[in-house]
Amino acid sequence: MKTIIEPFRIKSVEPIRMTTREERRGLLKAANYNLFKLHSDDVIIDLLTDSGTSAMSAAQWGAVMTGDESYAGAPSFYRFEAAVRDLMDFAHIIPAHQGRAAEHLLFSLIAKPGHIIPSNTHFDTTRGNIEAMGAEAVDLPIPEGKVPSLDHPFKGNMDLAALDALLKEKGDAIPAVMMTITNNAGGGQPVSLENIRSAAALAHAHGKPFFIDGCRFAENAWFIKLREPGQHDRSIKEIVRDTFAVADGMTMSAKKDAFANIGGWLALNDDALAEQARTRLIQTEGFPTYGGLAGRDLDAIAQGLKEIIDEDYLRYRVRTNSYIAERLDAMGVPVVKPAGGHAVFIDARAFLPHIPPLEYPGQALACALYEAGGIRGCEIGTVMFGRKPDGTEEAARMDLVRLAMPRRVYTQSHADYIVEVFEELAATKDALRGLKIVKEPPMMRHFTSDFEPL
Repeated sequence: MKTIIEPFRIKSVEPIRMTTREERRGLLKAANYNLFKLHSDDVIIDLLTDSGTSAMSAAQWGAVMTGDESYAGAPSFYRFEAAVRDLMDFAHIIPAHQGRAAEHLLFSLIAKPGHIIPSNTHFDTTRGNIEAMGAEAVDLPIPEGKVPSLDHPFKGNMDLAALDALLKEKGDAIPAVMMTITNNAGGGQPVSLENIRSAAALAHAHGKPFFIDGCRFAENAWFIKLREPGQHDRSIKEIVRDTFAVADGMTMSAKKDAFANIGGWLALNDDALAEQARTRLIQTEGFPTYGGLAGRDLDAIAQGLKEIIDEDYLRYRVRTNSYIAERLDAMGVPVVKPAGGHAVFIDARAFLPHIPPLEYPGQALACALYEAGGIRGCEIGTVMFGRKPDGTEEAARMDLVRLAMPRRVYTQSHADYIVEVFEELAATKDALRGLKIVKEPPMMRHFTSDFEPL
């Protein structure tokens, strides 16, 4: 059969408040055209992020009831640690309350002013934590990853020649090499196992540790199984273990590929660095066997890690995004090809060519999408990445709108509704205008900036 159904039954539901276009126009203005400032109960379909927005399973809710809230040495931690190590066999598993806390732990220890940290593409919090230490986050995607309309099986790959050249030229300033799977800011695109291994080998040849931002590791493994020669007959678990076998450590938001509403971890093989990280953890997050999390959250993560590698789920998950992307593409809406694992990305710069990049076409499209249909997406472009640490602004490499699909939350009728709203927007897109920023913070401005229409 061609139809891939949701591999689950819905056991509990939450009502959606259906707003009118006139209401949404006023709510958007009151939020200063920043979708992060909307109240979530004023959103019909919330695709702002897939982080922490998953529907937990009955087994996860059952695991919540087994959570032990002892300050130190709780059984919940050891169940969590065993579940992580079953997939990623690192010497030290250090919990944190979410991925950015794990990033802060890592970069506060290894990054200093003048340092350079390369990656295939850093995401916003990773970049923010690197820049907060005075270091520079450098993106080295392959050329194919810079062209939204180009179809390539592993557009998330790192440019190995560029990495080698950077390590040779500025190796003294590079404390580590990062790899993000999947490549979120690059359109949710996967990284091949061959590229992961080659990037790790280059880093190690230059004496540098290799770290993986593993937030969407299971989706990345599914793409490897589907698209990489020699991987088709292997299990997701085997591919995941091979992925992390070449790494010296990882950061993780369990709010993505662990079906959890909160949580994350930093994993390391370096004993001395792990000791430093645990000391810093106690100062900022909590004792190393809870790391800012309740025991029940650790148990929910442990159960979620068992569920995320289910191939029926992953097949459905990836197909959902492909379905939306294919229908948008058929009506002429420019999407990043092929569809990513966790989101559909719209090429706003191509969809709205009359809006210059410094008038933020991605933000304009995201606002129009909310006004037209109550759908909340997220700009991934010049608003998010255009302001440099020295205060200057330039157009980002791409201006995208990300429609991130929460796991196990929406159905096909929601997907069809999204397509219908875009059909309406496509007919009126030439009337859309750009925005200007009237207030912004010094870092990660997309979360809290205020906008006005031009």
